[in-house]
Amino acid sequence: KEFYSLADQLRRCALSVILNIAEGSAKKSDRDFNRYIENALGSINEAVAAVDVAVSNKLITEEEFTLLGELAENIAKQLGGFSKKLQP
Repeated sequence: KEFYSLADQLRRCALSVILNIAEGSAKKSDRDFNRYIENALGSINEAVAAVDVAVSNKLITEEEFTLLGELAENIAKQLGGFSKKLQP
């Protein structure tokens, strides 16, 4: 049961990243779009926290944790760079 709840939360975090980017792209100003990019970054951080809980509870391996952390960091760097380009 604990794993199901955590897995469900992780799926919602990942979906939130995608949906925030999509919703923000429809905004008329870069400032508004940037707010959605920041929300997406927050969802990435939430996903990393969920993965940290998963490894702490031995629901995933250290190797899986490392891989997921690297993927999250890569996405966060890309979004962070994009966010900087949106700023005036």
